[in-house]
Amino acid sequence: MIEIIERYNKEYQFSDIHLKENKPIMLRIDGDMMIPDEGVVSSAELREFANDTLNEGQKSRLEEIRDVDLAIEIGPCRFRANFFYTADGLSAVLRKIETEIPSMAQLNLPHVMQSMAEKPNGLVLVTGPTGSGKSTSLATIIDAINATKKGHILTIEDPIEYIHHANNCSISQREVGRDAESFASALRASLREDPDVILVGEMRDLETIQLALTAAETGHLVFATLHTSGAPNTINRIIDVFPAGQQSQVRAQLSQSLQMVVTQKLFKKSDGEGRVAAFEVMVCNHAVRNLIREGKIFQIETVMQTARAEGMVTMDKAIEELVSTGKISERDSRLQ
Repeated sequence: MIEIIERYNKEYQFSDIHLKENKPIMLRIDGDMMIPDEGVVSSAELREFANDTLNEGQKSRLEEIRDVDLAIEIGPCRFRANFFYTADGLSAVLRKIETEIPSMAQLNLPHVMQSMAEKPNGLVLVTGPTGSGKSTSLATIIDAINATKKGHILTIEDPIEYIHHANNCSISQREVGRDAESFASALRASLREDPDVILVGEMRDLETIQLALTAAETGHLVFATLHTSGAPNTINRIIDVFPAGQQSQVRAQLSQSLQMVVTQKLFKKSDGEGRVAAFEVMVCNHAVRNLIREGKIFQIETVMQTARAEGMVTMDKAIEELVSTGKISERDSRLQ
């Protein structure tokens, strides 16, 4: 199995590889699924691959909970792997993690987003669907902080994707399930570990969200991801997690600590050479903070439409600019 994956890695520029018992191998290339050849993964091959890849704890989780996440290395490449059971038996999806962290210029991150690396504290959220590049964008910002600041960066991930090496900063990377029981437990402990910057791989539950807000309020710069689309939806999602009696307090916390919400979507480039990201950006200026505090989240998009000078842009406008500059086609812009 490893030899096959290494061969595909040399022959194809794929982002994900899908493995299923007694089914053809499938690759995701520039967002589309394809079958590269006639090869079929046998049940014995896939189960042997899982047995060789997973440790005893991961094997137990797979059998008990029926899925498990981990990071693995195959040849020169790292992958974020998920083994899981379906009606067809055992399956696995491996997402390739580039070993080199791209620069802000390579990702074409909006300038105002780049400026978040310079903030002393607050909460920055990067949102979007699975596979939209959230982890890569955050790794790039963390890398910039590591190069320009002197402090302690703590990341909490499931699993660890990009490996950061200490430059100007001390870096501690913790993996949920291996180094910590959960995002919440690791985040709770982080406040006793003297961090300046905290990266939360995903805010999945009420406790993690509450702890992230507390960390941002108490002088830490906190970066986190959510599987939401658009700033208003993201803010509503956070507030709605809490009981009705706490929502007024949460709105007040968000209005004070939230710095920015960025939503990403990937599109095929019009020249066929890979994909390009569209970025929606909401910056928490005075007007946005007031709307959050007053519960008028639905009015935030209007502020975004009129505050371009502050770096704000809606997703529709970001996509329109990609089309007008010829980076993506009109047809592909409508597929999202």
